[in-house]
Amino acid sequence: MSSITNKLGGVFIPVSNIKSARDWYCDLLGLSTEGDIYFDHIYVLPLEGPNIVLDSKIYAPENIYKVPAFQFYTDNINRAYEYMKQKNVQLTTSIENGHWFNFKDPDGNVLMMCE
Repeated sequence: MSSITNKLGGVFIPVSNIKSARDWYCDLLGLSTEGDIYFDHIYVLPLEGPNIVLDSKIYAPENIYKVPAFQFYTDNINRAYEYMKQKNVQLTTSIENGHWFNFKDPDGNVLMMCE
């Protein structure tokens, strides 16, 4: 029997500056910026479900997400889209098929919002 569970613990995102990435993601998601930056390059965003692990040590242009590796969830895609516009987030698509859109973080990682 395997000792590996069927749960994700976290998803790593390469970021160029750990403090500014922490501030951007926390602001976007309505999270406190309190918490430790581990080893001077890791910040864990505590989410419901798998956490996001921001990591400046793995940052390199070739490591930037060119396509979404995961999706953020919203219960109202139109409201989420307008919120992103108000935050001046770089939107890379409009709302597609009535239930998702893509956007970029300040480092250029492509992320997805889905209802």
